[in-house]
Amino acid sequence: MKWYATEPQQGVFDFSKGDEIVNLARANRQKVRGHTLVWHSQLPEWLTGREWTAPELRAVLKKHIQAEVRHYRGKVFAWDVVNEAFNEDGTYRESVFYKTLGPGYIADALRWAHQADPRVKLYLNDYNIEGIGPKSDAYYRLAKELKAKGVPLHGIGLQAHLALQYGYPTTLEDNLRRFSRLGLDTALTEVDVRMQLPATEEKLAQQADWYQELTEACLAVRRCVGITVWDYTDKYSWIPAFFPGEGAALPWDEQLRPKPAYFALREALAGR
Repeated sequence: MKWYATEPQQGVFDFSKGDEIVNLARANRQKVRGHTLVWHSQLPEWLTGREWTAPELRAVLKKHIQAEVRHYRGKVFAWDVVNEAFNEDGTYRESVFYKTLGPGYIADALRWAHQADPRVKLYLNDYNIEGIGPKSDAYYRLAKELKAKGVPLHGIGLQAHLALQYGYPTTLEDNLRRFSRLGLDTALTEVDVRMQLPATEEKLAQQADWYQELTEACLAVRRCVGITVWDYTDKYSWIPAFFPGEGAALPWDEQLRPKPAYFALREALAGR
């Protein structure tokens, strides 16, 4: 559902791959989270390969968002409207949208998505915002500002791409609570817990603890409404290709056997 796939040529839309996912989900009574309408990455060449004036890019952005949201109206329950808008230090990421349109593109994107489907839940989504810190503070400030202006924002997606070597985000539950207090839902949207290979019993046990802890943190906060893993088996994980020497990030191994993380997840969910 990313831009390079859904609008490969300007004004020419192709939803066939997204439709496959939606049809599979509907056949199995599963919910679909739409991902993603506005992102600095995986953009088509026609968009990144030229300079735009602000009015031109606003028109392109509005058309793209509204065409996609309308297409999936009633078929997805939530959209990650803007993905990864901030740098680690809490400054705005210098994407083509930010550089051409300024920070107001985020509020505009939310408004346009809401016009196209007034019932769908609209999220901002990012990584490394699980704990309280400069990047999650930036989202907190922005969310507060957007809510004060009446911009349709319903939730914050915390990707939760975690890695054993960097430590567990111990302020996760507090962070979820502060967004709840703004009247927002939260969701852990792209969960995986990677490790430096080879996977050992000790690392797999630690990974299981983290899966259990993050699940319990979400369950403890009423407005934390969902946990989504970024694929389910290590066989299809994105991690090894992007982080050479790392992997084993998901609840099922490459042979589709459940790992300790799977049983920890079950335990956490059973104890709610």
